[in-house]
Amino acid sequence: MNDQWNAFADQDVKLSPTGKGTLDSLSFAVKDVFSIKGYTCGAGNPDWLRTHEPAEETAESILKLLEKGAALKGTLQTDELMYSLNGENAHYGTPVNPKAPDRIPGGSSSGSASAVAAGLVDFALGTDTGGSVRIPSSYCGLYGIRPTHGAVNISGVIPLAKSFDTVGWMAQDMNLIAQVGDALLPASTKKEPFERIFIDGAAWALADTETGEVLRKLLPAAQKRTAHFETVRVAEEGLDLWTDVFRTIQALEIWEEHGSWIAKEKPVFGPGIAERFQMAATLTKAKCQTRFDKREQIKQRMVELLREDALLIIPTAPGPAPFLNLHGEAAEQYRAKTMQLTCIAGLAGLPQLTLPLAEVGGLAVGLSVIAGRNQDRRLIEWASSFVKSFSLEDLKR
Repeated sequence: MNDQWNAFADQDVKLSPTGKGTLDSLSFAVKDVFSIKGYTCGAGNPDWLRTHEPAEETAESILKLLEKGAALKGTLQTDELMYSLNGENAHYGTPVNPKAPDRIPGGSSSGSASAVAAGLVDFALGTDTGGSVRIPSSYCGLYGIRPTHGAVNISGVIPLAKSFDTVGWMAQDMNLIAQVGDALLPASTKKEPFERIFIDGAAWALADTETGEVLRKLLPAAQKRTAHFETVRVAEEGLDLWTDVFRTIQALEIWEEHGSWIAKEKPVFGPGIAERFQMAATLTKAKCQTRFDKREQIKQRMVELLREDALLIIPTAPGPAPFLNLHGEAAEQYRAKTMQLTCIAGLAGLPQLTLPLAEVGGLAVGLSVIAGRNQDRRLIEWASSFVKSFSLEDLKR
């Protein structure tokens, strides 16, 4: 396979199906943080690769896909230690966004999005802690899901921040999102349709003007599917405060997980990544306890809002993928704005599915749907039906 997209970390890592099932004849690849027996994950950083040993076992999520008939076709690039939303890697280069080559693919599951959007594999696994499946899916025009925290077995995956880490996946086809979900997600016991749909005014205000206008054209179709459609304010304190809670707890967990390795090996990190680890090193749990208390309040707020019968619809990202090589204050401001959107599901541990149903000037923008905890399969079923309600003409308007 000619990887002109720089999507792969290693194309020679291959595993044949171990069974037959709904994924027969389909191919997939995984972000270079999933353990594969006899292979050493690089996690996007040469010093990590140099200082770690080959895995003794293959990640449970990979094994489940092989059992259903899918074939593994390699490992995929990632931001260094998964600590970014851009997809740019100072050591290995940036995977190309096939839908917009002059723009970033999004991260940290950048290689996963690039490979799927380029048609190199049918679907790909990534990890999503702070948006790392949802954002590259939006930028590359893909369907992508972050499942309920803990719903998919994450054993054999390099951690970033354990209370947020999830195994997600992306594909060009909504039916394939569902098929992979059948292999990875626990069974659903509730079959009733969702009865309420909410949109959050503050979240929609984060979208740039054109993106907001285009995505809002999709809302009437959602409104037709429910008797209760309401605009709410999810974060009374403001989504910027929610983002602070997320980033602080995430950084504390990251340093707890990787701080000793960083102190010992003194790895070389690229721009942006190095600064985030430096910030994480300054935090202490004792001084940040109020953030943990606030997270519990946020979780309860979202439980009360969504329960088992409601959905929340928001833009996935503020707009299309930014241009390549955007660094410094401008990049951090855009990242902060993006995280105000991604932190909602992240803090509450909820499933979120991004749908590539719109474009702005030929550039992909995603619409996201968030459901209550462990409503992943029902969310996928709802989204599948919602997507089918649009004609090609509708999506081009």
